[in-house]
Amino acid sequence: MNYECIRYEKEGSIATVTIHRPEARNALNSQVRAELFDALSDAASDRDIRGVILTGGQEVFSGGADIKAMAESSPVDMLFQKETTRRVVNLIETMPKPVIASISGFALGGGCELALACDVRVASETAQMGLPEIRLGIIPGGGGTQRLSRLIGMSRAKDMIFSGKIINAEEAYRIGLVDEVVPVDQLDGAAQKKMQGYLRHGAVALAAAKTAITTGANVDLYSGDSVEKLCFSLLFSTEDQKEGMQAFIDKRKAEFKGK
Repeated sequence: MNYECIRYEKEGSIATVTIHRPEARNALNSQVRAELFDALSDAASDRDIRGVILTGGQEVFSGGADIKAMAESSPVDMLFQKETTRRVVNLIETMPKPVIASISGFALGGGCELALACDVRVASETAQMGLPEIRLGIIPGGGGTQRLSRLIGMSRAKDMIFSGKIINAEEAYRIGLVDEVVPVDQLDGAAQKKMQGYLRHGAVALAAAKTAITTGANVDLYSGDSVEKLCFSLLFSTEDQKEGMQAFIDKRKAEFKGK
């Protein structure tokens, strides 16, 4: 697929997906969503890629949906659009590889929802985040009402969504919406460093950890514990488990193969 609205790059074991519509503050239209889904699907299936960084560059992550395109939409139009959005965020959330959102500038509405679906969020000091849909007479429709409350708590999520307020990077870090804040010129390096730290470990264990955490967040405690038990036990059939434990016993660095 030829990309017009995103950039898709692979370097070593990391894929970087960059939303690239600078003339529209990286607004999310149908083409952007289709291209994101295609690139993320490729990254998910490429065995040489072990982690994904999602970004919009240093100016803006994404200003959200293309409001001009939405203004005259019908309920049926919106059902279709939100299904395509759901495919993208669900893919981010379920792919068996860590996905880091690298956020600078605005991450609003659908842009914020993309970041919420990622496993970890690193922000620059210029980041501004929010779900301001209430100002337009609507509510978040890309999973924001669900993921935000799971991440920062129901009361804080309601406050953000009811008010439509936009918060800065410092406040986002304080409430747990982002995991790290750095100067804008250090953002790319910080996201890369964090990802490299994850990728030192076995790919199979990382995938199992993501599955257990993500699944557990959406079911009751007993069911989540059952998923964890299964993931934990199955890892004892892998070469990485044997290598990791033997390396610990031998007091050497483990050499994981992702098997």
